[in-house]
Amino acid sequence: MIDQRSRLRRLHWIKRWIYRGDRPHAIAKLLNRYWSSQYRSGSRLARLRDVELEVRGRSSGRPVRFPIVLADVDNVWYAVSMLGANANWVRNVQAANGVALVRHGGSWNVRLTEVPPARRAPILKRYLDIAPGARPHFPIDRSAPLSRFESIAPDYPTFRVDGFTPGERV
Repeated sequence: MIDQRSRLRRLHWIKRWIYRGDRPHAIAKLLNRYWSSQYRSGSRLARLRDVELEVRGRSSGRPVRFPIVLADVDNVWYAVSMLGANANWVRNVQAANGVALVRHGGSWNVRLTEVPPARRAPILKRYLDIAPGARPHFPIDRSAPLSRFESIAPDYPTFRVDGFTPGERV
């Protein structure tokens, strides 16, 4: 019988493999479409922090939609790139000057503002606490001290999400 640690290691390897090269491959794209629809609808499978983010594509100009998990720190919502700075959604958000749409059983026009690396550590720690699917993409454990998060903070773009006010709909 495979022990729990071996199963977790295998699951992490699979998760990293479907996002190899920091890009979602066929299986990840299929799973992202499914979870995006669940998050958008606000289904029972989605927590409030599970949302669909829509941003205009920097090259195509078409809306690009994908599921993300928002971290909450001191009553403020944050979006974290588990794949780092080269994730397409990060570059699209930067090209769109932070203008985006969040959906979870409703829609909110939001502004994403990049958080300076020096302020990211507590947000990244919280993110790993509430987003188990992101853990395989981080080189540290979620129980690591805040100083370890400070050392990796420049590698994980983090955005403050202004305008997401659950309970109020656009």
